[in-house]
Amino acid sequence: MASIPCTFQTAFSSSKPINPRPSLPTFSSKFLGAGIYGSKKRDDFDKDDVEQYFNYMGMLAVEGTYDKMEALLNQNIHPVDILLMLATSEGDKPKIEELLRAGATYDVKDADGRTAIDRDVAACVDMMYSTFHSAYH
Repeated sequence: MASIPCTFQTAFSSSKPINPRPSLPTFSSKFLGAGIYGSKKRDDFDKDDVEQYFNYMGMLAVEGTYDKMEALLNQNIHPVDILLMLATSEGDKPKIEELLRAGATYDVKDADGRTAIDRDVAACVDMMYSTFHSAYH
């Protein structure tokens, strides 16, 4: 495909040259990638992220309290590892992938000695049980 030259004439004259590409605002490196899926690193996650995920996934509605979340936070487990435990419990594959890319550790244990992998297996067993139970009853 041939390119067609394009000319642009303004109805006014100016002594200043027109910048076809205006400069974009600059941000400190702290804000680069903020809010972009998968852009966070391990230390970018904090307890507020844990609470937001807990609420977003409806865990508060199911649990009725923040006790489970608070118990994990009080064990000095890094927030990204707590998020991984919660995401595996929910079977939230996109979140699990994001957290692993960010540096979450899958073999950190909670107070019951369960890792994110243990929680994932338990969630799969629960899902299979409920599927079979509803199919045959």
